[in-house]
Amino acid sequence: MKDGLYSIHVTLLDGRAGKGSGVILFRDGKILGGDAYLYYTGSYSVKDNTFKGEVLVQRHTSPRNDDNPLFGGPAAVGIGVSGTFTDTRAEMTGTALVGKASLIFGATLHWLAEVD
Repeated sequence: MKDGLYSIHVTLLDGRAGKGSGVILFRDGKILGGDAYLYYTGSYSVKDNTFKGEVLVQRHTSPRNDDNPLFGGPAAVGIGVSGTFTDTRAEMTGTALVGKASLIFGATLHWLAEVD
């Protein structure tokens, strides 16, 4: 996975409706990111053109009005991810454990910028 800042666009799978987007940083095996309501921290490893990782999603701001962020309850949510990548794009899938429910999702990442 090329170190850098990526946009991330998430869609729930398995017949469920839901979308989300934000930014996410992949650098030296660490993951950091967030959106309007959530922040993400985690780690990843790379082998050939694939990656695997674990992410913890936590809420930093309570949702307003009818906003309903993915994985955004008051409790932290653990997520396992895996995917493939090129120099400018990545596709990943993951499973989020939200309470007693498992939410399966897909995400597209677009490379935005290098990081020092």
